[in-house]
Amino acid sequence: MSRRARALFQDSIDTKLAAMRALPHAVADAARAMRDALRQGGKIMSCGNGGSAADAQHFSSELLNRFERERPSLAAIALSTDSSTLTSIANDYAYRQVFARQIEGLGHAGDILLAISTSGNSGNILRAIEAAHEKGARVVALTGGDGGKVAPLIAPDDIEIRAPGRSTARVQEVHLLVIHCLCDLIDCALFDKPEAL
Repeated sequence: MSRRARALFQDSIDTKLAAMRALPHAVADAARAMRDALRQGGKIMSCGNGGSAADAQHFSSELLNRFERERPSLAAIALSTDSSTLTSIANDYAYRQVFARQIEGLGHAGDILLAISTSGNSGNILRAIEAAHEKGARVVALTGGDGGKVAPLIAPDDIEIRAPGRSTARVQEVHLLVIHCLCDLIDCALFDKPEAL
């Protein structure tokens, strides 16, 4: 078992090294977009399913509370956390609508949707992206593999951060690192060195 554990560590390291080569420009672009949205009074909505729902909530909590420094609270909301809202939408409409319906009520032009799907094929994430576009919000999508059905939905103003690899676990590990990078870059840009981005 220790050999298998070592192999899993190595696989994670290799995936992150591939991500380090492929993703920094997209991560910086996403951080700039989020910085600009927050500066202009917008908010960042986030959503995902399963582990990606946890990532969406994690990101939102880091912005609303704090990441690694004392600073004002930043406008963010995780759309995957309100069980009453989620279940009522799923019951009255369809599970595919659980995030889109919230975006219809909460989203505005100038906001950003952080849409997280390891496969890029989650139906409710696809509909959330469409709803964000309908409201005039930009999209930052965290995906993996070939980007799935999310990739063709990415508008010219949107940003896709596609983790290399097809293992759900490895993609989620990269997504968490990207989330921490975004938190750090946003804090740096807003409260430390605006020219850093």
